Amino acid sequence: GVDLDVVAGEVMGIVGASGTGKSVLMRAIIGLLKQTAGTISLFGRDTATMSPTERNAVERRYGVLFQNGALFSSLTVAQNVMVPLKEHTDMSASLMAEIAAYKIAMSGLPHDACAKYPSELSGGMRKRAGLARALAMDPDILFLDEPTTGLDPTSRLAVWEEVRALNDEGTTVFLTTQYLEEADELAGRVAIIDGGRIVREGAPAALKAAVGEPTLRVEVDEGHFAKARTVLAAFGEERPARAGRVAIGLSGGTARLAEVVRALDDAGVAVGHLEIDLPSLDDVFAEATGRRLEGAGASAT
Repeated sequence: GVDLDVVAGEVMGIVGASGTGKSVLMRAIIGLLKQTAGTISLFGRDTATMSPTERNAVERRYGVLFQNGALFSSLTVAQNVMVPLKEHTDMSASLMAEIAAYKIAMSGLPHDACAKYPSELSGGMRKRAGLARALAMDPDILFLDEPTTGLDPTSRLAVWEEVRALNDEGTTVFLTTQYLEEADELAGRVAIIDGGRIVREGAPAALKAAVGEPTLRVEVDEGHFAKARTVLAAFGEERPARAGRVAIGLSGGTARLAEVVRALDDAGVAVGHLEIDLPSLDDVFAEATGRRLEGAGASAT
């Protein structure tokens, strides 16, 4: 169910809940998993039929940051960053050390991090070390597998800025994430994957515009829930919502908000909270999959 082209120089975001196939897709592209059907092409070469020499040439052109960092615990940060250099080049040890130190600094780590082991780093610093290793070969494509999962908001924003800077310099970015705001902030194009299939694809602005009406969310107590659904059904189609809320696509937009409030009041519905939002990627995801993405409302700011 996956048919996708990634164009040089773009940021492609693959969005989905845990277990829907994001990481499997990425691992198949880079050759850690062998696909059972279909064709995967990197830089115009079929990954299933490449010779060892061709694969080595292709691997030199991409970098990978795995969700868990995947650093070697027995190596220092600098030694970790040098791994792809040792594997794919015949550089001298001094030149590799110089490049490693530069990439580590570029990733926002202090110089003394070079000699530290992964166990001595915080989660955010380990992610930065993994990013430094992914950038060691100056890749044409950077694969990022949920790069900010588990990071605090400040560290997440720092990673976003680094990704933007790399893309501005021409690096193609293939990003998997379960954070909708991350895809909205970084990706020029988004594909929503659900159950191993792509169910929506396009520019974030276009996907949001296609949803149409703004979403009205009303929070009521359990005793008024059924009555609230009945009242709101007259104002638009119901949309997926979190427990304790009724959500609709408000036909006619915000101009009808006062009318909705009056109708709920006339029906004796006690409203605990009411909010209206312009279409978001969360709404796109809900329309495409029939559910909300867990944590989608958490803002990185």
